[in-house]
Amino acid sequence: MYGAILGDIIGSPYEFDMGGKTKDFPLFSRESYFTDDTVMTVAVAEALLDIGKDAADDEVRAALVESLKKWGRKYPDAGYGARFIGWIHLDHPKPYGSFGNGSAMRCSAAGWLYDSLDRTRRMARLTADVSHNHPEGIKGAEATASVIFLSRTGSSKEQIREYVAGQFEYDLSRTCDEIRPTYRHVESCQETVPEAITAFLEGNDFEDVIRTAVSLGGDCDTLTCIAGSMAEAFYGVPEALMAECEKRINGDLRAVLARFNERRRPGRGEM
Repeated sequence: MYGAILGDIIGSPYEFDMGGKTKDFPLFSRESYFTDDTVMTVAVAEALLDIGKDAADDEVRAALVESLKKWGRKYPDAGYGARFIGWIHLDHPKPYGSFGNGSAMRCSAAGWLYDSLDRTRRMARLTADVSHNHPEGIKGAEATASVIFLSRTGSSKEQIREYVAGQFEYDLSRTCDEIRPTYRHVESCQETVPEAITAFLEGNDFEDVIRTAVSLGGDCDTLTCIAGSMAEAFYGVPEALMAECEKRINGDLRAVLARFNERRRPGRGEM
């Protein structure tokens, strides 16, 4: 979960193409704050940690709704989309057919907590389904969690590329150099998740994935949150960046992060 949170924090000052579409930028500044991406990532993680091992789908959905509402109301100004703000404040919110990239940015915990790809995909699907139940919204969450699972369990990047292209039909043929010139701020899964996966596939280490994702521009706090979650599973996160992450989030968020780290399954090289 460090990777997702760091991607959000590092990408946040450069949203709306404010970073000049370059990999040469300071990782942290006074404007490096966590946003809704971090808050919702923590909310999903807490819900998945709270449910029983054999919880039925409806129980999982109920836990997710309550956690997303609780954390969203606790941090009401974190930068949510207009429709999701309304969803947070309903007593009994229902899914509203969204394919926004919020489903992909918040689902990283599902990639870490389970011991099979099938269960990972099922849980990722549920994390999306409570609000972002458009097929593209669900696909974005499943694809993101699948890349995390495959990365942490030893798959090569070529194997990951083949799986994603075959299962989710995302176009991963373009390079970041080809994407960057015309890429713009867009908040849909179908125009964010493939770009985040491409940044992950091209990066040479954790920091390079982060820099590559930010350099694409657009909704780069969310794009980099997604790419960072994948990079953590493949490369791990340098201790200095983990420490910086913990400094830049509030204590209640840190508490869930610590709890998650105690429960998550091993990553690459930790088996």
